[in-house]
Formats: sequence, C-alpha cells, structure tokens
Amino acid sequence: MKLDERLNKHIDLLLERYPKLEACKEEIIKAYFIMEKSFSKGGKLLIAGNGGSAADSEHIVGELMKGFNLSRPLDDEFKEKLRKENEEFGTILADNLQGALPAISLDGHIALTTAYMNDCEPLLCFAQQLNGYGKAGDVFLGISTSGNSKNVLYAAVCAKAKGMKVIGLTGEKNSKLSEIADVCIKTPSTTTFMIQEYHLPIYHCICLMLEEQFFDC
Repeated sequence: MKLDERLNKHIDLLLERYPKLEACKEEIIKAYFIMEKSFSKGGKLLIAGNGGSAADSEHIVGELMKGFNLSRPLDDEFKEKLRKENEEFGTILADNLQGALPAISLDGHIALTTAYMNDCEPLLCFAQQLNGYGKAGDVFLGISTSGNSKNVLYAAVCAKAKGMKVIGLTGEKNSKLSEIADVCIKTPSTTTFMIQEYHLPIYHCICLMLEEQFFDC
C-alpha cells in the first residue's frame, strides 16, 4: 500500500530530520496501515514496554487520545446529543471534548498489575491484560529495545492467539519479537538510549499520520 501525499509529508520530514531511519521507512508505513485499518473498523491499540519504553507507551496514548497537532473538534451530531442530555454540562462537553483514537497503555494499572504479579506469574502481567482487553482486529504494539523482553513476548503471543496484529518497536538486531510480530520496526542502533531516542520520532510520525487521516476535516 502507498501513502497519499498529505500523509507522506510526515515520513519525508522524519527522514529529513533523522536520515538513518530510512532503513525503517517501509516498516513504519506498514505499521501505520495496520493501525489505520484497525481504528477504521472500531479497533483499539494496546501498548506495553519496560522502563523508558513504559514511558513511551504512556506517551503514545497521550498523542492518540486527544489532540496532538490538530484540535480534533467533535462532529455536530454528537455535540447536539450532548446538549440534549444536559444543556449546562453538555454545552461545556461539546465545546471542549476532542476526537480520540482508542489506545491503552498496559503499564499504567497499578492495582491490577501488582495484584496479578503478587498472586500469579509476574512475567505474564501484560499477557493477562491482553487477554482481558484484546479482541480480534485490535493491535498490540510491543516496545522493547532488545526485542527479547519476556513480558512483552508473552503479550505478543497472547495477542496473536486473540486474532490481533502485533507491531514490534526494537533496536536493529533480529529478536524473538521480530519473529512474532506482523511488522517490526528495527531502529538502526544496538545501544539502549540511542534506540529509545529513535523510537520517539518514529511513533510521533505514526501518530501524526493517524491524526491527519482521521481528524483533518
């Protein structure tokens, strides 16, 4: 599949700023199309990682669940429904809510994760959340600089069994995650902090393309 011009400008800007990411271009585009297809059919994105990658998971949710580069006003029909429910509160909601693409970071549920890790098998915590949240047509984005983080791998296997697509975001080495994933974006470094520095502009680019696709009216 080929990006149209209005979306391709984000790839062009990414590669202008980070020329070494040319090696990842096709995988970035493939990952975008997987997410676009899922969102267009009512699916959601589930994301997980460890350490800095956990922070990236939360960051991505922040870019998708509210306005990123665009304001994303609600459509007039939903605004009217809000006002009909309650004139006072509905008007405030209609004027301030923004369009969202449903995304959940699996790193952020402290009560659930600590309970599961204490009572069950700690490395299966993300997989347990995938088992509860995931459905066919959703997407799992596993972020791992090594591509071999066991809790992410267990989640990826669970996601595939649920009929979900799996996207990996890793360093340049082949890994177990790259073998499992439908698409793996392997950034051109083997040093953890450098891999993480590449991850941010990549997911920003994908979020920009998704926002333009769904909210550029």
